[in-house]
Amino acid sequence: MNLTRRNVIKASLALAVCGMAPSFARASLPDTARKLHFYNTHTGESLAAVYWEKGEYNSEALKDIAYVLRDHRTQDMSPIDPHLLDILTDLHQRLGSSRPFEVISGYRSPRSNAMLHEHSNGVAVNSLHMYGQAIDIRLADRSLSHLRNAAWDMQRGGVGYYPASNFVHMDTGRVRRW
Repeated sequence: MNLTRRNVIKASLALAVCGMAPSFARASLPDTARKLHFYNTHTGESLAAVYWEKGEYNSEALKDIAYVLRDHRTQDMSPIDPHLLDILTDLHQRLGSSRPFEVISGYRSPRSNAMLHEHSNGVAVNSLHMYGQAIDIRLADRSLSHLRNAAWDMQRGGVGYYPASNFVHMDTGRVRRW
């Protein structure tokens, strides 16, 4: 290929148009609601909530989700990152699951996190759980390895695999795995 200024400009424009294509495609799709179903394994509580609809997040549903995903040790609550919810929605659809996410840990208070860190090297000192940006989950109708692989393939945050404890960790931090 001849690297003239004109060819570089043409190639740049072509790449820019290709990069915008997914947003054009999304803009033409109907505005579908985003719904999640959780089952908290520690409290026995269950929640199905439409947390995004008509182009915006539903503040009442986000509060309900924060309650179900609260720290079961201290009862402390914190808002859950809506981007984490979006990742979970996409993961659930990707897996074609019909079951709720079984939640092992959602929000974790600094006190709970410190206590868990003292007893396990698998708990980060500055865990994203303390910011509502992480969740430990499983799905009854999908294998743990299938869940982990699908989460990793999305490349949308951290993915930890804990087969001995029967859960997958997901967060909205940088893309990484362990």
